[in-house]
Amino acid sequence: MSANEAVKTWLAAFEKALGSGDPAAVSKLFGEESYWRDLVAFTWNIKTVEGAEGVEDLVRNTAAHTKASNFRLDGDASEADGVTEGWFTFETGVARGYGLVRLRDGKAWTLLTTMVELKGHEEKAGFTRPLGAKHGHGVGTKSWREERDEELATLGHTKQPYCVIIGGGQGGIALGARLKQLGVPTIIVEKNERPGDSWRKRYKSLCLHDPVWYDHLPYIDFPKNWPVFSPKDKIGDWLEMYTRVMELNYWASTEALSAKYDEQAKEWAVVVRRDGKEITLRPKQLVFATGMSGKANVPQFRGMEKFQGDQHHSSQHPARTSTRARRRSSSARTTPPTISPPRSGKLART
Repeated sequence: MSANEAVKTWLAAFEKALGSGDPAAVSKLFGEESYWRDLVAFTWNIKTVEGAEGVEDLVRNTAAHTKASNFRLDGDASEADGVTEGWFTFETGVARGYGLVRLRDGKAWTLLTTMVELKGHEEKAGFTRPLGAKHGHGVGTKSWREERDEELATLGHTKQPYCVIIGGGQGGIALGARLKQLGVPTIIVEKNERPGDSWRKRYKSLCLHDPVWYDHLPYIDFPKNWPVFSPKDKIGDWLEMYTRVMELNYWASTEALSAKYDEQAKEWAVVVRRDGKEITLRPKQLVFATGMSGKANVPQFRGMEKFQGDQHHSSQHPARTSTRARRRSSSARTTPPTISPPRSGKLART
């Protein structure tokens, strides 16, 4: 059996088993060692299950309402070292998806299912992008500039956003771009003065920890001539440019003071301070995009108050040159190691 036939046969059996509503029938299509990772398509979450028990549990709790169907091989499958691999498309009752399956001895070793788009809420991109041109000069016709200025002036003031994102680093910016394309009114709240400052304000030698081609933001790839491990200030400038050209409603120099959910109104009351004034935003959805290391966690050690050397958190890590200067000027002590938790320096992957 060819690689294409093997994947097509497995996908057909998988679709039939899902439709039967029998979790055991689905798990029989997986090997003894097997993994199924779902990104929103079945679970509306990011979840990985292992082995027959995990597969059965996922199917038992999701198959009936997911209504997955139309599993089709996308392109040609391949085979190497006893593993057959193929990409595929599929649909659920509310979405379209994309996936990857790896087979060993005819059974699934790994399965990936991801949601690509919601039916009825497709992004306007590629052939479906807006026309842009507005011919004629009808009464009241507004230019792009006028419409954009009106949005900036009214959203958060006379009009409420549907979503507020607290945290304007790469994660908040990428999510804001996606919501913008879906027509969801969104405000990104960031305490720094400019988009990209969360990178600019870190230590001098910081670069991407992954190759740049792993770290593209939605819609606009990094330039092909950028360094593999791009420096922090280039990343900061890119995020600032991206925020502007993607027309994001980015409230810089804005601090989130409090957030409380109103059960009766089914909305949040988010109080922020902007330009010295407190503003209450009332979104239906609130996202915290402050990162795993968004707030410094500084441990306390016995004797810290007596230690005369330099003590700092990684978020205040100095430039290497300044550390050398301190060492040269000190004859009685050396600079101690930085007290720091693991750092997160990766851009959101798409």
